[in-house]
Amino acid sequence: MTAEQVITVRGEEELIRRAAHLITCAKSEFLCAATDLGTWSHPRIRPARTPAPDLRVRKLYTPAALADPRQRQHLLAIADAGVQVRICVAALPHETIIVDRRAMILAGATSAGEREFTVTTMPALIYGVHALFDATWHAATTLTGFLRQDLPQIDQTGASILEALDAGLTDEAAARRIGISLRTYRRRVAELMTLLQARSRFQAGARAGELGLIR
Repeated sequence: MTAEQVITVRGEEELIRRAAHLITCAKSEFLCAATDLGTWSHPRIRPARTPAPDLRVRKLYTPAALADPRQRQHLLAIADAGVQVRICVAALPHETIIVDRRAMILAGATSAGEREFTVTTMPALIYGVHALFDATWHAATTLTGFLRQDLPQIDQTGASILEALDAGLTDEAAARRIGISLRTYRRRVAELMTLLQARSRFQAGARAGELGLIR
């Protein structure tokens, strides 16, 4: 890429071919914002698991990144190695990588199984998104602080019910799949809505996903 250029690529392989040189040479700062670890999954997009002493690495995720035990363990491991990790319960303004405030990648929509990425070296764009990242970062919770929060205790049946709510199953279909009576299912739904402080079934399923209580 030339100075102050913007390009759009499709898929991580093309992203690596055309922009790896911008991503892999971070010297002072590497920022990453993503819903979960699936957004930036290619190994060459990630900095070393243990960053260099003079490289500040900040990674911002939503609670969805903690729903998978393997992702949770990965985040704990990189936090122990010196990466700063925070969890944001609000929607992220952008899924992005910013390197030394000189290069930026924005993740876009997925089409035909491949995601679009916009790569830019334009300072005006980079500094604007960097400011949004900083604001979201300061409002987020550290990984350890988030994990220490008193989360609702949900048993396996409760988790299955929340997954059914999140999937939009009818009461009858959900009760059959879980193996409980329709009356018991509806009673448990009401209990879970109260526990999660949800005003609707949809909100209960969404809230459970935000807290990492279901996958």
